[in-house]
Amino acid sequence: MRRWLFGLLSLSAAAFWPATAPDAQPATAPPEEVDVALVLAVDVSYSMDLDELALQRNGYIEAFRSRQLHEAIAKGSIGKIAVTYFEWAGGDFQHIVKPWTVIETPQSAIAFAEELGEAPTRRGRRTSISGAIDLSMALLEQSNVVALRRVIDISGDGANNDGRPVTQARDAARDKGISINGLPVMLKAASYFDIDNLDVYYEDCVITGVGAFVIPIRERHQFVDATRTKLVREIAEVPAGEALIQKAQSRPPRVGCMAGERQWRDRMGN
Repeated sequence: MRRWLFGLLSLSAAAFWPATAPDAQPATAPPEEVDVALVLAVDVSYSMDLDELALQRNGYIEAFRSRQLHEAIAKGSIGKIAVTYFEWAGGDFQHIVKPWTVIETPQSAIAFAEELGEAPTRRGRRTSISGAIDLSMALLEQSNVVALRRVIDISGDGANNDGRPVTQARDAARDKGISINGLPVMLKAASYFDIDNLDVYYEDCVITGVGAFVIPIRERHQFVDATRTKLVREIAEVPAGEALIQKAQSRPPRVGCMAGERQWRDRMGN
């Protein structure tokens, strides 16, 4: 009798207990709000020697360790940023070194720097700034954060010579409301694949958006200061220089935005 009553109660409970759908998925965390989603796209093409690559990486490491960067994050409306770091060369050479990371404390910024310092550096052939911009836009779409601003940070020592024209990629980013800033590396005397006034090329052909800017590096000792200055400006809540960039991009380019492609074609005979 007791066994029969227990079975009846069990059936009654099952009738009223809500069933779980067989294909139900666990709830995902909502996107995190940040002041800026920042993509650091760093050139590692063979035109950069090993010493330059080390100086370039160290510039980012020291920037994330710096008090100035920590204070810039803390002063934001939200007090958080999201950042990812990848290295690039030609269109078929792109390597994500650090995936999206939310930074909101000095400790988390320093941890990002330490992990960046432990990662190996790779090298590749050719230079596809357009490919770097295209990957950056894709990464921003996958960031799983809600950002007040979205910024791509391009550093490199040469003009685009692979992939689609750089201005096409730049304009696609602009149309999505994404800003691009530049850190042209201008240390060496010009070689065949270099162009004169790389900083002007970046200003006229690469950067875009509200407050976009270029900070050239002409001496080895400038890497740390220039990189830190650039990152602090990108994190700052109120971008500077909007009038300057609008004026610069309203005039015809001072350099040919296909200069790198022409150099490669002339050199390789195709």
